[in-house]
Amino acid sequence: MGETNRQIVLDHLPQGDKLAREHFRLTETQAPSPGEGEVLLRTRYISLDAANRAWMQGATYRSALESGQVMAGGALAEVVASNAGHLKPGDLVFADTGWQDYAVLPGKRLTRLPALEPMTHLMSVYGIAGLTAYFGLLECGQPKPGETVVVSAAAGSVGSIVGQIAKIKGCKVVGVAGGADKGRWLVEELGFDAALDYKAGGLRQQMKEAVPEGIDVYFDNTGGEIFETCLFAMKNHGRIACCGAVSQYDGAAPPHGPRGIPGLIVTKRLTLRGFVVMDFDDRREAALKDLQGWVADGRLKVQEDIIDGLENTPAALIGLLNGENRGKRMIRVR
Repeated sequence: MGETNRQIVLDHLPQGDKLAREHFRLTETQAPSPGEGEVLLRTRYISLDAANRAWMQGATYRSALESGQVMAGGALAEVVASNAGHLKPGDLVFADTGWQDYAVLPGKRLTRLPALEPMTHLMSVYGIAGLTAYFGLLECGQPKPGETVVVSAAAGSVGSIVGQIAKIKGCKVVGVAGGADKGRWLVEELGFDAALDYKAGGLRQQMKEAVPEGIDVYFDNTGGEIFETCLFAMKNHGRIACCGAVSQYDGAAPPHGPRGIPGLIVTKRLTLRGFVVMDFDDRREAALKDLQGWVADGRLKVQEDIIDGLENTPAALIGLLNGENRGKRMIRVR
């Protein structure tokens, strides 16, 4: 079709180093053409997630990334040309396009998304972030009214929604985030009961003061020291939803794993459950109905962090790993 396709390639893998701009390069090629049963997509918004960095470390729920590949990532994309009967030009889909302007994918893997405004909500509260928060908290954490819920990376795309859902469910909610500004935002804008600043030091003492009675449910996005702190503060029969480990994705491996494992899991009779959001695809529609209702009545506030320009995607991911963002970070491609 003659269009130029800009691509951001993973030039070389970080080998124990923190992710940097030089690990990526921008290239240009011709936009591809769809074959039988395929669809040509134009990316509109690219999702930025800590998992982007985890994929560079080895196989997870998807295959590991290799040097020279177009950087992997999901995107909200528009159908440009379709050889699949259920999709037509102008339809929106969420797809694993990678960091590029155009991608060709099999139509059978794609589902048309509803048209709604702002469309960015399809990437945040009604996308993977919102569904991860919903199912991770409610299915894995199983909070009950009056219980204490703690969430790490609380100002991020998932954590900020987890805390608000926990409040909706009648829980006391404490967020762990980096910096006093984020803490004030969590309490004053999102309605958290308290916020702890892991960058200020003394996290264990902060936790004792905030939750002297202990934690019923911990939603873990970070692993590492924060996980360990919460582990020691758990009540008997507490539940831990293990969503991610952003503290361990970038740079050298930590010197040791969280202490207290397996001892505290046994003595406190804790339940730890890891999950990925695809586990709950069969209940997606019911979850979206709840999320849409909470947004409509104002109980769930949506925070999005939108950065313009495909060329800024590497810096935006690096910034996310360093905790720059509030809410869901994404790239507006064009």
